[in-house]
Amino acid sequence: MQCLKQLQSDHGVSLRELARELGISPATAHRMIHGQRMPSRNREQIRDGLLTMFSRRGASEEDLHRLEKELNAQLTPNNNETENEGDDIMLLSKQSLSPAARRHFKLIRDPFDDPRSEREVFLTDDARYVLGSMMDAALHGNFLAVVGESGSGKTTLRRLMLERLKTEGENVIIIEPYILTTGGQGKDAKPLRAGHIAEAILAAVAPGRRVPASSEARSRLLHEQLRQSNRGGNRHLLLIEEAHDLHTHTLKSLKRFFELEDGLQRLLSIVLIGQTELGVKLSSSGADVREVVQRCDVVHLPPLRDVPGYIRHRFNCAGVELDSVFEPDSLDELRQRLIVSRGGKAGGTDLAYPLAVANLATRSMNLATSIGEPLVTADVVRQVKA
Repeated sequence: MQCLKQLQSDHGVSLRELARELGISPATAHRMIHGQRMPSRNREQIRDGLLTMFSRRGASEEDLHRLEKELNAQLTPNNNETENEGDDIMLLSKQSLSPAARRHFKLIRDPFDDPRSEREVFLTDDARYVLGSMMDAALHGNFLAVVGESGSGKTTLRRLMLERLKTEGENVIIIEPYILTTGGQGKDAKPLRAGHIAEAILAAVAPGRRVPASSEARSRLLHEQLRQSNRGGNRHLLLIEEAHDLHTHTLKSLKRFFELEDGLQRLLSIVLIGQTELGVKLSSSGADVREVVQRCDVVHLPPLRDVPGYIRHRFNCAGVELDSVFEPDSLDELRQRLIVSRGGKAGGTDLAYPLAVANLATRSMNLATSIGEPLVTADVVRQVKA
């Protein structure tokens, strides 16, 4: 609301003065001025209070008329406000803690930075199950797809699996096809094909070996090199991230790679990691992917069940007491804001994935700092604009 913002500046009214005059919190006052709309409740009282306050401070009749007109346009609540606010949270890219917030809360490092050790990974029972499935696939020749929303922790589990394979001394050769432009819709998009996968496997198990131009000769060489490597005591893991972008033809070709054997031993484990679209592809009954679906196990990463526990864990890893930053009821409010209604769906949709939790908590800390609140309160969390 531009008129209100201008009057606040012209008459030197602080957020705390404005909040005290209207009987609202500083966080609500901040949202009203910078979020471009009034709170959803008591709008008429807030309108009258603002007009009285600025009249008392000497605002001109013209300015008061403009302010009243602006406020009257806000008197009808928008029924979609709460729904839209919640939906916006998952649309955020990774948020950063402002330098001012770091000083305000005495934080040396951002508690939501990527984990730097296994100790810093918040492993729920669900995440342990998915990680265990990934380890089992890597070591025993299985075909697995890990499916989760953006920000659900798939990449963290991938990194943790690779770290465990390394520290536990397992002889697993990791094969990750390296196509930077895989996926997308632009002119530079280069989808991952079976030929790229074959080249990546040969580069990993037979580095420096010339790749035959003939598809048949390349397949024969690939099988022979995998067999020799296996007899030398190695296992092989084909690991593909962003697998939701894989073309159906490429998905179908994975069956052929998975069927490469040396006697009773499979020569190649396959782990696909992708967003929910991958789960849709692998739930299809279509003839073009049926054989892949029959061989591929699918595990899903659900939302966090214990959001306060996740936040407390991350703060402990950063060496900070959570209670010195968040009031207890603010964590309950944060949890509630991550349950949103989409299309009138009964009960709402749970968006409590690690990235969304970190985004909302970070924005709450930044907002509390900007309005001078010593701690993040439930009202601050409510006023965060996604």
